[in-house]
Amino acid sequence: MHHRRIKPNEIPSVHALLAANGWRHRIGSIDEFQALLAASQVAHVAVVEHEPVAFVRGITDGLSNGYLSMVVVAPEHRGKGVGRSLVEHAIGSNPNVTWVLRAGRIGAPEFFAKLGFRQSTVAMERRRV
Repeated sequence: MHHRRIKPNEIPSVHALLAANGWRHRIGSIDEFQALLAASQVAHVAVVEHEPVAFVRGITDGLSNGYLSMVVVAPEHRGKGVGRSLVEHAIGSNPNVTWVLRAGRIGAPEFFAKLGFRQSTVAMERRRV
């Protein structure tokens, strides 16, 4: 398994992976998904046998703040360390960057806690309509 920025020819398969795993409402059409990728500093895949099996998207300045927006692992690759290694790759090793995320999906709080994320008492959000 290795990690890297998503390639243009992988966009349809990653779009399908996201749509099949509860993200259809957030990714829109292929064109809208491409626009999300273009606006993101982090848009990486985990690749097994030349196929993307996981995806992470984030926004960061790389110096102080980062936001993980999407983390998805194909069901058959869950529980094997794929998601963990992809998130670790995405957030890097700079201890000065504070990463935040929304952990509202089933199992997300437990997964991210294993990666060092903690519940915050200072975050606020302005939800979309």
